[in-house]
Amino acid sequence: MRQSAFYLKIVEWSDEDQCFVGQCPGVIGPCCHGDDEAEVYARLCQIVDDWIEIMRTDGRPLPPPTAGRNLVGKIVEMV
Repeated sequence: MRQSAFYLKIVEWSDEDQCFVGQCPGVIGPCCHGDDEAEVYARLCQIVDDWIEIMRTDGRPLPPPTAGRNLVGKIVEMV
């Protein structure tokens, strides 16, 4: 399993940008966009994989994992 699997990834429609926007909270903010949701998600996954590799190469610690912490449930509770 890739290390990036431990991080929540979000792709959502942006009315402001009129496209899908991808981000990985705690790792990287809005970083990719496009008209196809699946393509944006694939790009987001690659960006997170690349980011993790850069962090490891630079000897920097990775942020705490966000997946598996029921963040979606917490977001829903806030709405």
